[in-house]
Amino acid sequence: MSLIRLDKYLADAGQGTRSEVKIKLKQCRVRVNDTVVKKPETKINPDEDVVSIDGKALFHEEFQYYMLNKPAGVVSATKDERDKTVLQLITEDKRRDLFPVGRLDKDTEGLLLITNDGVLANNLLAPGKHVDKEYYALVEGRVTEETVESFRQGVDIGDDKLTAPAVLIIEESGEESRIRLTITEGRYHQVKRMFEAVGMKVKYLKRLSMGCLKLDETLEVGEYRRLTPEELEELKNK
Repeated sequence: MSLIRLDKYLADAGQGTRSEVKIKLKQCRVRVNDTVVKKPETKINPDEDVVSIDGKALFHEEFQYYMLNKPAGVVSATKDERDKTVLQLITEDKRRDLFPVGRLDKDTEGLLLITNDGVLANNLLAPGKHVDKEYYALVEGRVTEETVESFRQGVDIGDDKLTAPAVLIIEESGEESRIRLTITEGRYHQVKRMFEAVGMKVKYLKRLSMGCLKLDETLEVGEYRRLTPEELEELKNK
């Protein structure tokens, strides 16, 4: 790996902004290979140099991958002036360049991948990849086999073209229906708009999976964990 500035390394390692990192350097709290370093422009090799702050060694991770069970009321953004963001839910030391892969509506719960791996994100979001996304929904209205067929053929939600064929499974049909829906696109408010197009309203929505990545059922709403090596390998090989 090429050499990088010490202040950038510390900021990427979740030790604060560049300004906050420079203060820590001036306070003689940072060591490189057991030598106190105060200059932010000092170049280091993350693969060879040992950087510590307050006596605690830092470990360089070029990429981080988190699975989050997103709660309602939190926005899928890196920054927001009004609402809490999904990144604020990641409370451990984290890279400052993390971002959510795709978006879930503010009132939608469920699986959200957070990373700083742009290549992986593009592979999952690229329209040509047709990555499956499965949702569970509580719908106001009776979902029937006719609804299933219309979703299979594509629905007019007011865009230039119909939605791509979607797989709709009815778990319970009545005045309120419980369903699972698998789509391969990521249009704005797509699931809600599809049901609105057939005269129904989504009352609750939760994403269960994205490609081969499935929501860990042990994660409570608002909780997160690192991806396992097996999950990451499968994601990258799809």
